Amino acid sequence: MIKLIFCLRRLPHLTRADFQRYWREHHGPLVRHHAATLRIARYIQVHTLDDPLNDALRASRNGTEAYDGVAELWWASRADMDTALTTPAAREAARALLEDERRFIDLERSALWVGEENVVIRDS
Repeated sequence: MIKLIFCLRRLPHLTRADFQRYWREHHGPLVRHHAATLRIARYIQVHTLDDPLNDALRASRNGTEAYDGVAELWWASRADMDTALTTPAAREAARALLEDERRFIDLERSALWVGEENVVIRDS
């Protein structure tokens, strides 16, 4: 599996709750709609909790502000991911997703990269 990991920060005018609601209720279904065209095998949203533990963890490591969430998009292989972006339909789907991301994600402050999992502990 190859993954695209996207650490998201919301646009300044959105509350975290509004950001996460839009992400879950509008953007998530949009990704689902385009998943077959883009050959996405799995899509996961991890929503940051408003929990005092986050502040304590950040302080214990002198960390930066928390992301508002993390998205994981999975493909069966790098070749599958590359192939997914070569068709006109896939390029149009990717454009639609980016256009929607601009409505709620602060793209300049959000990190993304491609990687592979290295499982260290697997639940039984």
